[in-house]
Amino acid sequence: MRARLLLASATMLFVELALIRWTGANIVHLSYFSNFILLGSFLGIGLGFLLPAGRGQWLTRWTPVPLAVLVVLVREFPVQVRQTSGEVIYFTAVKTTGLPQWVTLPVLFGLTALIMMAIGKMTADQFRKLPSLEAYRFDLLGSLTGSVSFALLSWLRAPSVVWGVIAAVALLTLGGRRNTIRYTVPLALMVAILALETAASGISWSPYYKIEVTKPTSGSRDYKISANGVPHQSIAPLKVLRRPDSPYEQPYRETPKNSHRRVLVIGAGNGNDVAMALAHGAQRVDAVEIDPRLQEIGASLHPARPYDNPRVHVHINDGRAFLERTKTRYDLVVLALPDSLTLVSGASNLRLESYLFTRQAFEAAHRHLAPGGAFAMYNYYRQNWLIDRFGSSLTSVFGHAPCITHYGGKKAAILVAGVTSSDQSCTASVWRPSGPVPSAAGDDHPFPYLLHRTIPTLYIGVLGAILLVTLVSVRLTGVRLRGTARYVDMFLLGAAFMLLETKNVIGFALYFGTTWLVNAMVFAGVLLAVLCAVEVRRRLRRVNQLVLQLMLFSSLAIAWLIPSHLVLGLPFAPRLAAAIALAFAPIFCANLIFSDRLAAASDPTSAFGANLLGSLFGGTLEYLALLTGYQALLLVVAVLYAGACVAMRFTRRGPGDVATHEPLTVQTAPRP
Repeated sequence: MRARLLLASATMLFVELALIRWTGANIVHLSYFSNFILLGSFLGIGLGFLLPAGRGQWLTRWTPVPLAVLVVLVREFPVQVRQTSGEVIYFTAVKTTGLPQWVTLPVLFGLTALIMMAIGKMTADQFRKLPSLEAYRFDLLGSLTGSVSFALLSWLRAPSVVWGVIAAVALLTLGGRRNTIRYTVPLALMVAILALETAASGISWSPYYKIEVTKPTSGSRDYKISANGVPHQSIAPLKVLRRPDSPYEQPYRETPKNSHRRVLVIGAGNGNDVAMALAHGAQRVDAVEIDPRLQEIGASLHPARPYDNPRVHVHINDGRAFLERTKTRYDLVVLALPDSLTLVSGASNLRLESYLFTRQAFEAAHRHLAPGGAFAMYNYYRQNWLIDRFGSSLTSVFGHAPCITHYGGKKAAILVAGVTSSDQSCTASVWRPSGPVPSAAGDDHPFPYLLHRTIPTLYIGVLGAILLVTLVSVRLTGVRLRGTARYVDMFLLGAAFMLLETKNVIGFALYFGTTWLVNAMVFAGVLLAVLCAVEVRRRLRRVNQLVLQLMLFSSLAIAWLIPSHLVLGLPFAPRLAAAIALAFAPIFCANLIFSDRLAAASDPTSAFGANLLGSLFGGTLEYLALLTGYQALLLVVAVLYAGACVAMRFTRRGPGDVATHEPLTVQTAPRP
């Protein structure tokens, strides 16, 4: 019983994480909207827990079918999420064939919800057989197992077929002997399709992307690298990189007095910029690249072999984290095309490179320049307002306007700023605004590709549709709304917790880097903090809710009052201690409150389902950060927790609930 609950919970989180990674890798632009899959997962799991014990058994009999259908749909009918909004920029430009997105995306969301609803139903059936807090304890242990397992596969860079095999074995085990045939056929189909994907020429997986390397064609010597189905980088010979019109050459042409002895390349990738630094006589090159697979490809395929040079020091790390940690001062710092194609986590709008383009990041780069040094950044920025935002930010930080050179059209540009104006020699022109200049991005509002502080119309439409589908789904599945309404406090607790968790993921990304490892460790830390709260509550006969609530709101107030730059400025050890205290103290207190409420619920499974639907609502509220910044989300969290505490006074002893704090065992209803 306990083992099956642990396995079901682990499978549930593992499949959720696998769906987020795999769909984002195969549907162009979906990696920018990974919370689309996350919210579908929350909807499905919540409905699975809210279904009465004797209903929905058909879901568990046919669980693998929607999973196989989703895999077939994505592989056979590719689609892209089009990015036509002028309010926000996506760094892709591809054409795909297949069904239109207005068909594919609703089907994808529905299939995700159906898959997770089935696994959620399996988990809920086991959840009901144990006392509430013991069931929650094993659910958390299972979630931790699933999270750590997927993180381990990311570290090993296991291909998608490995994920599929693990999910298939887990589902076959959960399905039991009665469902062996029904499960085997769709699961075998799923694994076969993933095996074909894995066996395709040039395909490999990094912790961030599905990467495809295309060999040079006749008449070309460039290797092409695609990430998540989008052209991302190309490996070019040194003579091509050194052409007069090459963006790789421009930072050196515009800093003729610079010795270029010490060069920092952020976004080193396949090594083009590293090769250029060596060609210009650099004695030391620090090459920072967040994706280890991209660096390995460059090390093995680049014709100049830049990574074999002993003057090159490779750092697999987030660029901003490296800047905050290093003590070295450089003659040239190059921000080399750091445009990622994915988000930090499935619950946030933060991209991997977002913290590289804030005013504070430019200030950090400026601090690490030696006398006479220079900073350079280049990309195909796609919008003039984005070039103006960066040009204005550099002007403010360096005290003078940078050089600007356009290439490949007016929307591609190289910006070069010397420590002083005499340290740069503009061969084309000095930057001047082309129109109204948007305000600079900051560490609290790290959205450089968002024109104004607004929620883009595209996002509002998608979120509105998701909430509408949620309401319709609750009605269609026959969930008893009146019975569930008594757990409105659990709904609000779920919304607040989801928002708090997202805020903490973002905070750790700023303090320690946007790497997959930091992200995985934060999620594991959150689960451990929740588990500790459950263990404490299980050992207490009674808790004082008022004291817990005061502790919660005090910890939230402290986290809100302490600005991020104070924590970021600390040495590593005290910064880690401060980050853990600020992030996990509210989580621990909130889950003491949650655990106590769960123990008092007459129907813990439905209470938990309401909490999961609240998490879906909290996931949509994360978009408020586009308006307010991330620190203000703590105020929203406080309001949600306050609402939950007020609702708890009316629902805790309402009809159908009991006043006791002791865990209850809820028997499973007989199957029809």
